[in-house]
Amino acid sequence: MSNPSLIPQSKLPALGTTIFTQMSALAAEHGAINLSQGFPDFDGPDYLQARLAHHVAQGANQYAPMTGVPALREAIADKTAELYGYRPDAVSDVTVTAGATEALYAAITALVREGDEVICFDPSYDSYAPAVQLSGGILQRIALQPPQFRVDWQAFAGLLSERTRLVILNTPHNPSATVWRREDFAALWQAIADREIYVISDEVYEHICFADGGHASVLAHPQLRQRAVAVSSFGKTYHMTGWKVGYAVAPAAISAELRKIHQYLTFAVNTPAQLALADMLRHAPEHYRDLPAFYRARRDLFINALSSSRLEVLPCEGTYFLLVDYSAVSDLDDVSFCRWLTTEVGVAAIPLSVFCDGPFPHRLVRLCFAKQEATLLAAAERLCRL
Repeated sequence: MSNPSLIPQSKLPALGTTIFTQMSALAAEHGAINLSQGFPDFDGPDYLQARLAHHVAQGANQYAPMTGVPALREAIADKTAELYGYRPDAVSDVTVTAGATEALYAAITALVREGDEVICFDPSYDSYAPAVQLSGGILQRIALQPPQFRVDWQAFAGLLSERTRLVILNTPHNPSATVWRREDFAALWQAIADREIYVISDEVYEHICFADGGHASVLAHPQLRQRAVAVSSFGKTYHMTGWKVGYAVAPAAISAELRKIHQYLTFAVNTPAQLALADMLRHAPEHYRDLPAFYRARRDLFINALSSSRLEVLPCEGTYFLLVDYSAVSDLDDVSFCRWLTTEVGVAAIPLSVFCDGPFPHRLVRLCFAKQEATLLAAAERLCRL
């Protein structure tokens, strides 16, 4: 007798529900303060919301061009020129995507072939590995060691082979809250200059950077940008993660391949949101210019509120995340500690081991400070009781 229920063979058998979804659900179940998933508990700019309503009312509700509305791509090109001294071609080099994660997936899919090796730095954002796997690539990971999480360039050179096709980096770095320096990009170029290797630079937190020299972008490096995809996120910049609008900047030849994937993933991105974002970039540039100070104030408030706790706070140079070492509090592994912290203490965090492959001997968890001040103070009060 035939079985009408077919169960597909999984292409990603090792993956289940992400830790971010699990911890947010656990926080909701136990009424915990949710500092786990990386989203703000406050809204984005009033002007941006008003412009969205305006464009909806004006009838901008049909498909946008596949690559993005021209006004937004032009505004992105101008912002890039202002910040990094390089103006990409708005027509051929800028692609608007349904969030940064789609840009990352499209770029990885476009560049990685069966058997290609891809280097990434652990801890790493959890979307890289599945995209590489689905493309038939082989991920080679370099472990970054706390508390500084700096790249060991000798170890990096040792991983390079004839099959190395792509390097994926992330700065400011989620989850370690560290940033790359211009010297890091120079070292990367020195290592790969004579090889046919591409670069994806995940820069979604580019405007949440507290380093003295500001954000160092791959787009500011004249040689690297000729073979790189820089990925950015409006959701992070404007506190609107639910809008899911991001973009990729890459040379025309790379963008053409990325767009072939993009057009069959989403084809086009929310039209009125794109037009509203174009208006925001043009008429309120002070928002992204002031964003480092905005989040630095929240970071410093939270760190100060934790000063009497037994948690050791690691340096935070960027992103809206803070790493804390709980060694003085518990001997539990980080996953067990986060579950205990949520159910018994009432604060949800993310264990760092989920960003890594293989053993993770450190007792580190990630806390999100993209929250209202009252939320952060309430969480800190609970954490100081540990």
